[in-house]
Amino acid sequence: MSGGATGEKQDGGGLAGKGERIAKVIARAGICSRRDAERLIAEGRVALNGRKLDSPAVTVGPKDLVEVDGTPLTSRERTRLWLFHKPKGLVTTNRDPEGRPTVFSVLPPDLPRVLSVGRLDINTEGLLLLTNDGGLARVLELPSTGWLRRYRVRAHGRIDQPALDALRNGVTIDGMIYGAIEAEVERVQGTNVWVLVGLREGKNREVKRVMEHLGLSVNRLIRVSYGPFQLGDLAEREVREVRGRVLRDQLGEKLALAAGADFEAPIRQPEPPGADLGQPKQRGSRAAKGTRAPVEDTREAPRQGRGRRGPPRVETADPHSPGRAKPENPRPRAAKPRSAAEEPRTAGSPHRRRTEGPARPPETPGGKGRRTRNADRRRPS
Repeated sequence: MSGGATGEKQDGGGLAGKGERIAKVIARAGICSRRDAERLIAEGRVALNGRKLDSPAVTVGPKDLVEVDGTPLTSRERTRLWLFHKPKGLVTTNRDPEGRPTVFSVLPPDLPRVLSVGRLDINTEGLLLLTNDGGLARVLELPSTGWLRRYRVRAHGRIDQPALDALRNGVTIDGMIYGAIEAEVERVQGTNVWVLVGLREGKNREVKRVMEHLGLSVNRLIRVSYGPFQLGDLAEREVREVRGRVLRDQLGEKLALAAGADFEAPIRQPEPPGADLGQPKQRGSRAAKGTRAPVEDTREAPRQGRGRRGPPRVETADPHSPGRAKPENPRPRAAKPRSAAEEPRTAGSPHRRRTEGPARPPETPGGKGRRTRNADRRRPS
């Protein structure tokens, strides 16, 4: 399907100049960047209202149906941004023809489909911005945005500060013009030197080519900031989302409008594993919510034989009675009560040893049958 001039009716779409360009709509849905969306359209993989497109010069409205590879675009999601500490050895691409590991292959599974803001070389580490909004990614990549990108560079060789100050006026290398670059010697470490570099364009291999132009051989490159966002204490491969209010404040009204950022749309929840297999979701069940592991009862078992029942019994097998249990510590039998003649009183003893028997101490006047401690002393001899 071919597109016409601005203001003319497009086949299957709205009026050019009204609504949004289809590549922009695809990018904001988080499918890919605008450039990749135009490539998908050229490959015939995009359809508008059931008809395949062959030109990106088409605008779409809210009632138009856009499909990519036969799948309709999902509803728009809130604009979000993440900070990612890229380690060395990962390629910033969705698919690498050489089979090398990519940035997107190591991201957490609960992260939605995201795009990278710019790229980092395979041997470059540090801060990489990720977003679910292709319009925001495109705006933040533009040099006209003016966001400064800072790098810490470790290079082999020697350099003085005046040579780095000359980069503020820009430099031309092999016909390639590079804009103003801020550079400062941070420290010297043996035969290496650490340089803090700041630039606003971010052309391909710009830092390494400029350092090589000055006679330095870069052996480590770390991006420490991108605009107002800092690498800070972010660990390698760690992902941290920027809060919506912070993102809105840092973008400002101008950049947010240029990117078409939407901070009012809902946040789409990631689909659970197996959701695309046609299995119904279990609501309100333990299988859906997750079951708790059984908790071991660590409370002490109640003691047996408290008080007058004697010590706790341990059941062991009785060798004399097979199949029956016999207590290991049998309850001792009560001693045979002694008579008064067998247990004489001792001189000076205020109490008589209590013995078991039917005899009870006599009542004392006014005692109403109660026993007193010195009842034996008041008995007549």
